[in-house]
Amino acid sequence: MKQTGTLREMRPTLIFAFLGIVFMFLAPHVLQLFTIINLTTAIALAVLALSLALIWGYGGILCFGQVAFFGLGAYVYTMAAINFGGSTWAVLVAIIVTSAFAAVVGYFMFYGRVSDVYLGVITLTVTLILYSLLRRTSGPEYKIGKALLGGFNGVSSPPINLPWDTRTLLFPEHIFYVAMGALIICFVFAGWLVTTHFGRVCVAIRENETRAELLGYDTRAYKLGIFTIGAGIAAVGGVLFCNGVGRITPDVFGLYNAALTIIWVIVGGRGTLIGPIIASFALFYLTSALGGQSLLNNNLVLGVILIFFVLLVPKGLAPTLIDWVGARRKGGPTRTRRRNPRGTDA
Repeated sequence: MKQTGTLREMRPTLIFAFLGIVFMFLAPHVLQLFTIINLTTAIALAVLALSLALIWGYGGILCFGQVAFFGLGAYVYTMAAINFGGSTWAVLVAIIVTSAFAAVVGYFMFYGRVSDVYLGVITLTVTLILYSLLRRTSGPEYKIGKALLGGFNGVSSPPINLPWDTRTLLFPEHIFYVAMGALIICFVFAGWLVTTHFGRVCVAIRENETRAELLGYDTRAYKLGIFTIGAGIAAVGGVLFCNGVGRITPDVFGLYNAALTIIWVIVGGRGTLIGPIIASFALFYLTSALGGQSLLNNNLVLGVILIFFVLLVPKGLAPTLIDWVGARRKGGPTRTRRRNPRGTDA
C-alpha cells in the first residue's frame, strides 16, 4: 500500500519527466544549433531553480545565496577538469565539494539556531564574499594546481568528455543531451525525495517547526540535510552552466542572479517543483528578448513581474493553475441545480 501511494504521488513527476525525455530527443532535430546552445544554458538555470524550489518550497529555508553553490560547483568543476585532464571525475568532485561546503555553512546556521531572516542574510553574504574574493584573483599567483582563477575575466571551462575516453569531447548538441538528462534525473530525484519520510518531515518542519520538535524530530538535522542536497543539485546546474557558456566568471555570484533565482520560485510557485523550472525557462527567454531592445529595462520588467505575482498571484503560477483546474472539475459536471422553496427546479 505504501509503495502504491508513493507511485500515485510520483505520477505527475513521472509524466513531466516523460515529456522532458520526448523534448530531449525531439529538440535537436527541430531547433537550430544556436538555439540548442542557448537552451543548454536555460536548462542549467532550471536546475538552479529546482534546487531552490526544493529547499525553500519543501524545507522552508529561504536561501538568498543559492547561486553561491551554483557558482562554486562551476568553479570547482573547472579547476578539477583542468588539473585532472578530463571531466570524468571533475563533475563528482564539484558536487561533493559544494555539498560539503553547504554542510559546513548550514551546520553553523541551523545548529546555531539562526533565525530565518538572518539565515537569508548569511547566505547572501557568503555569495558576495565569493564574488569579491574571486574578482581579486587576477595574478598568476592565484591558481589551484595548473588552473589559474583568472580574476574578473574568469576562466575557460573544459567541455565534458566521454567518461571512458578523456580525448573525446562532446559537441554542444551532445552537451544538450547531457544537460537535459541531468535536469530530468534531478527533477525525478527531488520529486521522489519529497514523497519519502524525510521529505514529509521537512514539510512538517516548514509548516510548524515547534510542533515537529515536540514530536521528537531533530529539525536541525533535517534542515541541514535538505539544505545540503539542494546545494548538490545547484552544483549540477553550475557544471552544466559553465559547459553551456564555455567559461565561468565571478559575475555568476552577482546580486542580479541571486535575486533572479528567488523570482523564479515566486513566479513558478512555492511547494511545486515544475513551477520554478517553467518560470526559469520563461524568464530566461523573456530577458533574452528584452536584451535586444533599448526601450524597456530588464530589471524594471522583472520588478513589475515580481510585484504582480506577489500581489495578485501570491501562490505562484503552478499552484494557481492547479487550484483553477480543480475548481473547474468540481464545479462543472457535479454542479447541482438550484431549487425553489416548492421543490421544483429553478
